[in-house]
Amino acid sequence: MAEPTAGLDGVDGLEGGAPLRRRPQQARSRARLARVLQAAERVLVAEGVEALTTTRVAAEAKVSIGSLYQYLPDRDAIIDALAAGYFTKLESVMDGFAESAAAQRWEDPVGVLVDAFAALYRSEHGFRALWFGSGLTERTRAADREHKRRMADGLRRVLLALGVADGEALVRACHAAVLAADALSQEAFRRDAEGDAGLLEEAKVMLRGYLAAVVERGPDR
Repeated sequence: MAEPTAGLDGVDGLEGGAPLRRRPQQARSRARLARVLQAAERVLVAEGVEALTTTRVAAEAKVSIGSLYQYLPDRDAIIDALAAGYFTKLESVMDGFAESAAAQRWEDPVGVLVDAFAALYRSEHGFRALWFGSGLTERTRAADREHKRRMADGLRRVLLALGVADGEALVRACHAAVLAADALSQEAFRRDAEGDAGLLEEAKVMLRGYLAAVVERGPDR
């Protein structure tokens, strides 16, 4: 299995996200927190959500409990911090697609996006371990709802770059498309660690048809 990364080399993804007890200001402190989160992810992947205790994570990171408590007071905070890092990485990828869509002019934007995010699912072992476990906090679930709205806005920006007319209907449609794609992707990776290829292809068929219908009916319907 490849070493999990989850975009946690730094802590920028936690700004405004996870409930850190305090935010590290110095480079040394930021590096320590990043090391703690990387250790937490290793524990998550190897042992599951239930193993994410402050004692276990501190031992894995080779830091004192007191050092960990400065930033992450309990297991829920660790889970929230990991989730915030994953959300940031996924949104960064979507932002990149939104910036490049006009120049790329993809023949099959749905296929490009589904394949790209399926590749992330394959590589982000921690993301899968967190989402497929049973330890998500209410704060993380709320953050996930906001994350999906930001992903939907990213999809909307992709479609605008490809010439689709804007409007409230497009906002709703992009949110619906992201919710559907997320549910199908999760099921595909529950069935198979590499992603059930048949189900991912069906997701593409469904999303192509739905988004084509959205474009055909226009921005005001």
